[in-house]
Amino acid sequence: MKVSDMREMSGEDLNTRIGELTEQIFRARFKKSLGEVDAVKAIRENKRELARVRTLLRERELEIKR
Repeated sequence: MKVSDMREMSGEDLNTRIGELTEQIFRARFKKSLGEVDAVKAIRENKRELARVRTLLRERELEIKR
């Protein structure tokens, strides 16, 4: 998902997305332990997107305090 699309999402939607990504990372780690090679790429991509979502939420939090 692009950052520009994420910026248009509400805070509640972003929190929901965090839960989805966390679940996907968990499942990918499980697949990795079973030996699936594609799981490594999925973990990396999901962790990056999770970081982007958390960064957007943090930016919004800091703007509110200003």
